[in-house]
This record gives sequence, C-alpha cells and structure tokens, in this order.
Amino acid sequence: MARARSIGGPVTGVPKQTRKKRLMMMERIGRRRTRGIGFHRAERADMSVQKRIAAAMGHGLSGATLILGLLIALAVPGEVLGARAVRVRLGTLAPKGSSSFMHLQEMGQAWKDISTGGAQLTTYADGTMGGEADMVRRMRIGQLQAGLLTTVGLAEIDPAVTGLQYLPMIFRSLDEVDYVGRKLQPLLEERLEAKGFKVLFWGDAGWVRFFTKEPVVVPDDLRKSKLFVWAGNADAVSIFKSAGFNPVPLETVDILPNLQTGLITAVPMPPFIALASQVDSVAPYMLDLNWAPLAGALVMTKDTWDKIPAESQGAIVKAAVEAGRKVTADNRKESDEAVEAMKKRGLKVQSVSPEVEAQWRVAVDGVYPSIRGRIVPEDIFDKVVSLLKEFRESGAR
Repeated sequence: MARARSIGGPVTGVPKQTRKKRLMMMERIGRRRTRGIGFHRAERADMSVQKRIAAAMGHGLSGATLILGLLIALAVPGEVLGARAVRVRLGTLAPKGSSSFMHLQEMGQAWKDISTGGAQLTTYADGTMGGEADMVRRMRIGQLQAGLLTTVGLAEIDPAVTGLQYLPMIFRSLDEVDYVGRKLQPLLEERLEAKGFKVLFWGDAGWVRFFTKEPVVVPDDLRKSKLFVWAGNADAVSIFKSAGFNPVPLETVDILPNLQTGLITAVPMPPFIALASQVDSVAPYMLDLNWAPLAGALVMTKDTWDKIPAESQGAIVKAAVEAGRKVTADNRKESDEAVEAMKKRGLKVQSVSPEVEAQWRVAVDGVYPSIRGRIVPEDIFDKVVSLLKEFRESGAR
C-alpha cells in the first residue's frame, strides 16, 4: 500500500499573471459566515433509488422482486457510489476560490478518473462544517469522510502532530521544517492510522506571523495584547499565561468579529490567510518574525479508505501527494506576495533586528520546558530537537 510522502523539494510555480489574479481573488473572498449545509447529493441518490423502484412498478415487476431490490439498494453504504466509486465528503477551513481549494478540486477530478474505481469528492470549504474539532467529530460519526486540517485539528486525533508546529521559533528555516517533516511524518502517520485516520498528504502554509491592532516589536509589547489562541487547548492557555501573556481562546471563524470588537488585539496566522480573511483591515501591523510553520495534513477515515479498491489506493495517494506539493508551494509563495499586497493597502511591517530576535528567543526558551510533555509529547519533542541538531551539524541548507 502506498505511503503518503512528505512535502519538500522544488515545485513548479504558477505563472505570475495567474498568481496575481489569485491574490486579487483572495482579497475579494473575505470572511464567510458559518452556515448549515445539506447533503444534497445524498438526497438525490436516495431519490434515484425511489425513481428506479417507481419505474420498475411501471414495468409490472412483482412485489417480491421490488422488495428484494429495495433491500439490496439499502444494503449499500451511503459512501459507496455504484460498484466502485466511493463518496468522500471533505471539510476544510480553506476559503473557496483559494489555491488550496482549487488543488483539492483538481485532486478530486483525478480521483474520479481512476479507471479501477476511485472516489467522488465533495469539498466543504470556508469552515462550513464548523471548526476543526467539529470536523474531526463529524468524521468520527460518518458525516464527513476526510478533512484538510492544521495541527490544531490533527491534535484532536493524536497529540504527536504538535511537534510540527507547537514549538515557537524552534525552526530557523523552511529547509529545517521540510527535513524534520520528512523524518517525523512516517511515525505520525502510524499513530494517526492507529486512531482510525489515513494520511494522504502533509503540507504547510509557510510561516505564522503576528498581526496586531497596535505595533508589537518585543515580547513585552505582545504581553500587553489580548492574544488569540485556538480553543480547546487548556494547556496552551496556561503556558501562555505563565509566560506573562494574555491568551483568549476562540475558534478560527471568530477571529475577525472579535478583532473588530476588541476582544482580541493580536492574531498569529500566515499572511495569505490574513489577506483572504481581511484581518489586516482591523489589525494593520505585522511583526516580521518567523514564529512557527502552520503545518497540516489531508486525512481520510480508515473506514472510508478501506472501501476504496486496493488496486486504486496507490493512484489515490499519488494524486493527493501531488495536490499537497502544490498546496504547500503555493501557500508559501502566496504568503510572501500577500505581504506586498497588504502593504499597498496600509499594512505596516515591524522589522526584527538581531537584538530583538534574541529577546524573543529568550522568551520562547523559557516556555520549552512547559511545552515538553504538556503540549508536545516528550518523545516527539526530543525527536524534533535531535533532528534539528542532526540537520544543523550536517551543514545542510
């Protein structure tokens, strides 16, 4: 069975003109409200069964034959379409129209075209299925079969994934992010699969930066802010508080309205997400500090994965990994381009001198002992530190 490969290496970028159009589109996307979604395709599938039965009655088939046919139809799981294709409903916070969404659509078409029987993908973007914890819950009860999740959602399945993101400033370059990912991801895949989820690709959205309502340069500036943190992680809130910060736990979809009301005044996020969600319109300052990568993965429930024909699984993973490479490459590139786009509409970038960076490193070094074992499992924390030492001593860049 094919294994999902890690994200890394050069990827051919999209043409400059296409990237420009995409950035313009992202600026228009804005924040979309969470709304309920009905499973209309499933309803249509049910109707098709009814129509077939009605047609059969019109042809004079016996009641016994009709009952037998109905029992056979109802015995087929809702996720299986026809003889081979498997229905996959995927949830994500990625905005509809973003490059991530478009690459998922391309992946879905590739899945549909697999001759030995693939999958029919429906993507619910913009957080229409709730926050990432909600998406994991929906996958567990069968309302969703897959999710493109950050480590926030993945940690709801297994906390080991936090080693890819929850260690502020431990990575000095994206090369280090890629190296640790390649080495660590096979172990993480095993742990997620043991919890009932198959990883199809890994990726990231580049560096997380702080967007703030007032200028923030040194750690003490951020301590005066009301800092957004993801809801559901009491340990993270406790650690931030112990370091002198003022964390406010919220869901991702609640960021913009609570920036507007002043409940929060600082948000860590990648620039291209800030552009798409128009965060810079109310938090017009960005600290140019590489806080951490926003890492994530596309996962599918093991129950759904096992329904895909074995001869098709390799092609499913191949298409997914290709989509993951494009998602990561475009996210990283678009974050750089997004900063320039936001600067044109008033974003003020706070630069970080070596002396200021040293202050931030002292601040994060002080919280690592609290993170180890409470947020990041001890074995994963130690493995990340060991891999970074290995990479740096090798002289690799």
